[in-house]
Amino acid sequence: MSNEHASALAHQFDDLDQQFEASTLGMWVFLVQEILFFGGLFLAYSIYRLQYPQAFEAASRLLDYKLGALNTAVLICSSLTMALAVRSAQLGQRRALVNYLLMTIALGAVFLGVKVVEYGDKFEHHLVPGPHFALSAHEPHLIGINPQHVQLFFSLYFAMTGMHALHMVVGIGILAVLVVMAWRGRFSEEYYTPVDIVGLYWHFVDIVWIFLFPLLYLISRH
Repeated sequence: MSNEHASALAHQFDDLDQQFEASTLGMWVFLVQEILFFGGLFLAYSIYRLQYPQAFEAASRLLDYKLGALNTAVLICSSLTMALAVRSAQLGQRRALVNYLLMTIALGAVFLGVKVVEYGDKFEHHLVPGPHFALSAHEPHLIGINPQHVQLFFSLYFAMTGMHALHMVVGIGILAVLVVMAWRGRFSEEYYTPVDIVGLYWHFVDIVWIFLFPLLYLISRH
């Protein structure tokens, strides 16, 4: 084993393969608890969606589905660049790895930028749950809709998309660390475990959005 690979091997493992398998298993265990966490939010949404279908559909029309679709496309592209980053790491292509990681970070930043625009619009139109929440009298589809039920929709909207955005911020921070490590030549064909397990995390965050987009933005547009 080379000195470079020996430095990457933690003392409790016999070899890099065993370390890779243990790290991958640990990430899958983490993702399972993440599924349970988001599953609770999805369950709460489903219960209230069934109780107040008209209010949820009316509230959904207050979201900009075009921005939601744009963010969906951005995240799908980021999944592609992340997969290419993992492949580059497996092949030991350092420059390509750095470039694909930077592209993934850039796409993640675009996603968060669009969310900032969306959140700003909701603040401007008093659609943030709380004492200043108010529905516009100029929206005919809101006539007869209980404002409390619409506020409940937006409570779930901010909780679900806010937690998703927080996971994006954490992911971008980790990707930035990987860029520095890759630039310093810490990865090779034999050792690319951090890139692989971060790739799993990033794909999971993307998949969560794939479920959030239709549930929040498209329920009134069938």
